[in-house]
Amino acid sequence: MLDLIGAMAFRTAGTAQRLGLFEVLGAGPQSAAGVAAKLGLPAGTLTVLLDALVSFGYLRKAGDLYTAGPAASPWLDRNAGGGFAPALAVWHELLGELWQGLEESVRAGRPPEPFYPWLERDPDRVRDFQAMLAGLAWMLAPAVVEAAPKIGGGSLLDVGGGHAIYSIAFCRAAPELTATVIDLPGALSQGRAHVEEAGLAERIQLVPGDLADHIDGRHDAALLFNVVHGLDPEAAADLVARTARALRPGGVLLVLEPFADPPEGTGAHDAAFLGGFSLNLAATQGGRLYTFDEIAGWAAAAGLGGIERLALSAPGTDELLVARREAQ
Repeated sequence: MLDLIGAMAFRTAGTAQRLGLFEVLGAGPQSAAGVAAKLGLPAGTLTVLLDALVSFGYLRKAGDLYTAGPAASPWLDRNAGGGFAPALAVWHELLGELWQGLEESVRAGRPPEPFYPWLERDPDRVRDFQAMLAGLAWMLAPAVVEAAPKIGGGSLLDVGGGHAIYSIAFCRAAPELTATVIDLPGALSQGRAHVEEAGLAERIQLVPGDLADHIDGRHDAALLFNVVHGLDPEAAADLVARTARALRPGGVLLVLEPFADPPEGTGAHDAAFLGGFSLNLAATQGGRLYTFDEIAGWAAAAGLGGIERLALSAPGTDELLVARREAQ
C-alpha cells in the first residue's frame, strides 16, 4: 500500500508540474477557482487534484485557499529556481512513457525504443534532461575536484560531458590545463553557454561526436562521468578501453558512477533508488549500474593500474574510480 500511495503521489506531483500549478501557487495563496482561472482549466477535477496534493504533502490548505508546502516550495517552482523541477519532469516522462514497455524490455532483453531519439522528440524534455544533469554536476563538481588526484597542466579529455561543468571545475583548479569535451551537438549547446559564462572559451574545446568514435589524441587525464551506466557491458568495456588508449604515459582515468555495490552503511532510500535507477537504465537504454570491480576489470584489461575507489564529500551515491597508465 505504501508503494501504491508513493506511485500515486509521484504521478500527481508530475501532473501538477506539467500543468504549471506550482508556479501559480508560488505567487501566493489561491482558491481552486483562482488556480483554475489562471491555468485555463475546469475547476472540478482540478480541485480534486489540489486536494490530493494536500493529502500527499505537496500543498497546504487553509479554508478554501491552497499554498505550496515545503516539499513544493521552492523545489518544484521553476520561477523560484526549483532545483528538483527538471528531475521531476524527466522522471515523470520516463515512468509515464518508457516504463510502459518495462515488461517488453524484460522479455526481449533490450529497450523497446532507443532512449536518445525518444528524448530528442520533445525540446522541453531535452531541456529538462540537460538541466537535471547540469544541476547534479554543479553540486558534485567541487567534491570531485577535491577527491581526484591533482591534475596540473596538460590536456583533459571529457567524454560525454556535454554541459562541460566538470571540465570547467578542473580548469579553474589548474590554470594551465586545457580540456576537450566530446558529446552530441544538442548536449554541447548547453556546455557552450557554461564555458562562455566561465570565461574559459580559449581553454575548453567542444567537439560534437558520437561516443562510438571521436575519442583520440594523447591526454594527461580523461573523464568518463556518468556515461558508462548508459551502455551494455560490451560497449561499456570498449569505451573504457578506447578512452584509456587516449591517455599519455602517466595519464589518469577518472570514472564517476553510482556503483551497483554501494559502500557499507548506504541508507535504505539510496539503495532502493540505485536498484530502481539500474532497472530504468536496462529498460530504457540497455545499460545498468556496474559494480566497482566490473569497471576496474575493464580498466585493468585496458592496461591501466593503480586502481582506487574514492568517496566524495558530497550528498548522493556517486563515487570515483581512479586508474593510471604506467609512466614510461
